[in-house]
Amino acid sequence: MRLEWQLRTACGYAELGMDRESIAALNEIPKAQQDRPEVLQLRLHHLMMRKCWKRALTFSRKLCRIAPDCGAGFLHAGFCLNQLGRTQEARAMLLKGPPALRREPIYFYNLGCYEALLGYLSQAQRHLRISFEMDPTFREIARKDPDLRAIQEFL
Repeated sequence: MRLEWQLRTACGYAELGMDRESIAALNEIPKAQQDRPEVLQLRLHHLMMRKCWKRALTFSRKLCRIAPDCGAGFLHAGFCLNQLGRTQEARAMLLKGPPALRREPIYFYNLGCYEALLGYLSQAQRHLRISFEMDPTFREIARKDPDLRAIQEFL
């Protein structure tokens, strides 16, 4: 019960933009509980918000190992790799994600971005189309995404 309360506290602080307090609450969670997926995900959130891509990648990969059925680790690891200029690895990481990930529009959106950056323009368009069909709001996001400059006329 205490862990649940500590996590809720940390999440509440994060939602309010009180990052220092959220991280402090996470640090109070016992060491034996630090590798729980929900703890890793919140730490990952803080690292990504601060654009600490290398450290976030380490936490993302750990999340992939600890919770291989959770798509978040694969999505975030791919994003971090892309931010580090390792787009081919980002694409490969995303493709290794669990089957449930293929029910998420963000999966197809990110895959489309990586493929556009790698020059696989027809595949990028195909994946983005799936993303847009699943959630039309992704089309507006895509129109402003610098990763998709190569296929701007498609958007």
